Amino acid sequence: MSAAERIQPLADRVVLRALEEAEQMRGGLYIPDTAKEKPQEGEVVAVGPGKLDEDGDRIPMEVKAGDRVLYGKYSGTEVKIDGEDFLILRESDILARVN
Repeated sequence: MSAAERIQPLADRVVLRALEEAEQMRGGLYIPDTAKEKPQEGEVVAVGPGKLDEDGDRIPMEVKAGDRVLYGKYSGTEVKIDGEDFLILRESDILARVN
């Protein structure tokens, strides 16, 4: 079982795998990890069941596993599971779906 299959987010939380941008700039210069900005595009790997409204009804999630999304630069919590990096954030931190 992969790390992504073992993660089950709660409520309206979503687990993303950040999609890395190109490692090399024009002109052949490499950017060290410490100088890189956090990626803002990711792939949804797991989705919670949705949060409850005031009446106790579950609000369905708008994203699903496999979706590519854009998220806020400082959103979520980074976690490492079995050597893989993931980001856990609330669905409201997702800005858009990329088709």
